[in-house]
Amino acid sequence: MEVAIVVFDGVQALDVAGPLDVFAEANTYLPEHEKYEVSLVAHRAGPVTCSNGMQLSARFGFADRDVQYDLILVAGGPQLPDSPPSSELILWLQQQAQGAARFGSVCNGTFLLGRAGLIDGREVTTHWAVAARLAAEFPSARVQPDRIFIRDGRLFTSAGVTAGIDLCLSFLSEDWGHEMSVRVAKQLVVYIQREGGQSQYSPFVSASKDEDPIIGKVHQYVTEHITDMLSIEELASAVSVSRRTFSRLFAKYAKVTPSAFVEQIRVDTARKLLESSDAPLKTVAFQCGFRSATHMRMTFSRRLNVTPAQYRQRFRGPAGSPQPTRTGAAEQIGAHGLAHS
Repeated sequence: MEVAIVVFDGVQALDVAGPLDVFAEANTYLPEHEKYEVSLVAHRAGPVTCSNGMQLSARFGFADRDVQYDLILVAGGPQLPDSPPSSELILWLQQQAQGAARFGSVCNGTFLLGRAGLIDGREVTTHWAVAARLAAEFPSARVQPDRIFIRDGRLFTSAGVTAGIDLCLSFLSEDWGHEMSVRVAKQLVVYIQREGGQSQYSPFVSASKDEDPIIGKVHQYVTEHITDMLSIEELASAVSVSRRTFSRLFAKYAKVTPSAFVEQIRVDTARKLLESSDAPLKTVAFQCGFRSATHMRMTFSRRLNVTPAQYRQRFRGPAGSPQPTRTGAAEQIGAHGLAHS
């Protein structure tokens, strides 16, 4: 199977290395005539400098090879949303996407697909930090900011950085069955399917609180009175505006209802406590204004697709420092085979 990974100066190294390692590991189990033939493709063949300074070598330029790839993956990069693509790249993507069995992106590579007109009317995702921007720039696309990866027909898009590994493991399942993806996941010491969505990695309360002074004041008031019930009338009174004005400003700047805003702050505060303390869940719930530990668990499950206990297990280390979500994966794989959601 011919696979092309689109790279460029400033590409995120893990967006490339993750998929490369998934396919390379799969090739160790496949007969010679069934192996994945993976090529890095760039504007021109030759060296490409990643955003972290690592050097890659693109095997082909866009015009070097007259071949239809079976799978095209566009990698992302920190500066990609602000970098207009060349007309050559856009044309190559459009032509290749027409005949590819599958095409897609890792992280914010979705922006390149969007600029090639390949996500219009499609369900897509990207890194949580730029999901709102993607939705604004491509309003006809159906952006799902909390998904690890999404399939819409032949189009596949994935969340930030290491989500490219999750995406490529799904390709292995589709091509060779679940057992193959489990084998490769074990070798790479990663989860075959992560529980929850991107929200567990991102801050809930966005910069919207800085866009209007009143929203910022509400954020501060809620934080300082987080154990209170906090009605809309109380919040409006706290910032000295009428309820009507308060609701209008929230609709304009916060993009959520006041009650949802308060709930977001409660969840964010609870996340910090779960990451930094061993306090019982009942105590965390009380300190963050939830009615009970059950109420907090239901809210976490609805917003993050994980429970507070699962969140703490993922992000709290032995000494209380936050840990990456994959911490402990090796032990879980060794003891139980592989974690499934």
